[in-house]
Amino acid sequence: MSRIINQVAVFGLGKVGELVAVLLEESGFKVVGHDAAPREGLGIETRAVDVSDAEALRESLRGFDAVVSCLPFHLNIDVAEAASAASTHYFDLTEDVPTTNRVIELAGTSGETVFAPQCGLAPGLIGIVGASIAATFEEIRSIELKVGALPQNPTGLLGYAVNWSAEGVVNEYLNDCEVVRSGRRQMVPAMSETERVVIGGIELEASLTSGGLGTMCETYDGRVQRLDYKTMRYPGHFEQMRFLFEELNLRDRRDLVGQILVDAKPPVNDDIVYLHAAVEGVKNGQPFRENHVRGYKPIEIAGTTWRAISWTTAASIVAVVELVADGRLPQHGFIRQEDIVMTEVFGTIAGARFETLGRV
Repeated sequence: MSRIINQVAVFGLGKVGELVAVLLEESGFKVVGHDAAPREGLGIETRAVDVSDAEALRESLRGFDAVVSCLPFHLNIDVAEAASAASTHYFDLTEDVPTTNRVIELAGTSGETVFAPQCGLAPGLIGIVGASIAATFEEIRSIELKVGALPQNPTGLLGYAVNWSAEGVVNEYLNDCEVVRSGRRQMVPAMSETERVVIGGIELEASLTSGGLGTMCETYDGRVQRLDYKTMRYPGHFEQMRFLFEELNLRDRRDLVGQILVDAKPPVNDDIVYLHAAVEGVKNGQPFRENHVRGYKPIEIAGTTWRAISWTTAASIVAVVELVADGRLPQHGFIRQEDIVMTEVFGTIAGARFETLGRV
């Protein structure tokens, strides 16, 4: 069967975007990378584009079946609107709620175009895993989802390394979080309800953070008693972040906090990504709790060793592109991550790594 997507434009050629381009080519797509300036040595064609220029942005999508945005979240709406105008299928990695709300609006007016935001880890893969497990239960009491992107060998009181967007990390620590409590959707403060988590003998802590559930609270409103997403860190991390935001009065200086974090805790290559999904309810007529716990480390792809956060994020979004292209997901409209089946993701070329790696 012929694919509905063959030519893909990748916007943003940072470490994740570069690998997205590599994995898309591995999965059989023709790829052209777009960034603020041309990039050399990536093995693909690259073009310069100014995403603030709406006309140039629309023109850059001419001839492409799909666009994958790996840009900072505040640039995604411009790309999504250009994709809508050009009738180009749209995918992104955003965890930003206002951005997703705008993408949903565009999906409702864009005819035969797919809009699939939130295709990273959280929101994204963790929601796919949690919803797929929940689908095997007769009754669901709770869905608890957690992700931690961490250094394998932490140092200092924060025990952290900024391997992802500092801007995104600060936002998820400060913006209120949507959860389901006692069967109802509600908003609660970020960095609250801290709990102890142990994975493979490694002690972690987890606190509520914003954006990780995507649209799941709306989907499961009234269907579960409890639903939440938490970020995992090494013990003591959130206490230090509360000191930074509250005691030093930096809550309203997000850019400064991001700069401080990057300066103090720069990226490392020896990282690990933990996924922890747990569903409780009734399965096969009996009370049951099912856990899906993985720890993904850096791997080699196409002759280069990629950080865990890079390859897990890139593989997640490319797997969704594959599923749409091959007709295994809807061919138009808004795609919710919780409507994607975990085994389908693991059956793609890009997503197969999740099936074979990460056991803890």
